[in-house]
Amino acid sequence: MKKIGITGGIGSGKTTVCLIFETLGIPVYYADERAKWLMNHDKKLVAAIKELFGSDAYTVEGELNRKYLAQLAFNDRSLLQRLNAIVHPAVIEDGERWFQQQGHVPYALKEAALIYESGGYTQLDGVIVVTAPESLRIQRVVARDNSTEEEVAARINQQMPEAEKVARADYVINNDGEHPLIPQVMAIHQRLSAAL
Repeated sequence: MKKIGITGGIGSGKTTVCLIFETLGIPVYYADERAKWLMNHDKKLVAAIKELFGSDAYTVEGELNRKYLAQLAFNDRSLLQRLNAIVHPAVIEDGERWFQQQGHVPYALKEAALIYESGGYTQLDGVIVVTAPESLRIQRVVARDNSTEEEVAARINQQMPEAEKVARADYVINNDGEHPLIPQVMAIHQRLSAAL
């Protein structure tokens, strides 16, 4: 079974593309969702986060205090790097365990926004990059998250430039609203299914 990553900048439409793959019977590991789960349930990771951010990193109920963490990490690049250095390895390890359980399919997908930045791509057989014009990505995220254009642009500027992701990709899906997604997904699906 091939392990394929799928990534793209915020608002590129990764989730939509993943849903199409899922309708084809391809399992998808959502790294960002698993990271949130692990940050609440993995005792070793919880202890490391508390050590880095203090006990205020978690509520009295034991839930991750995301707002507190975001305020600190997104205003201090070195703190964000230290957080990523403890979270990314835990997610990569969790993803590996998940892949080992998916043996009945020709390939499985790992969806992750920071697949290149985290080094996660080194554990994969290939990477699909979903791309869309920045103006459209901003429009989508503003509508989805009730964010301002400035907030979304700031988040985009924190990510690896999309052109760099596309240059490193094994497969590219153009989600600009003009090129239909299903034929692009089907072409990649056929190539990955045939390449056994």
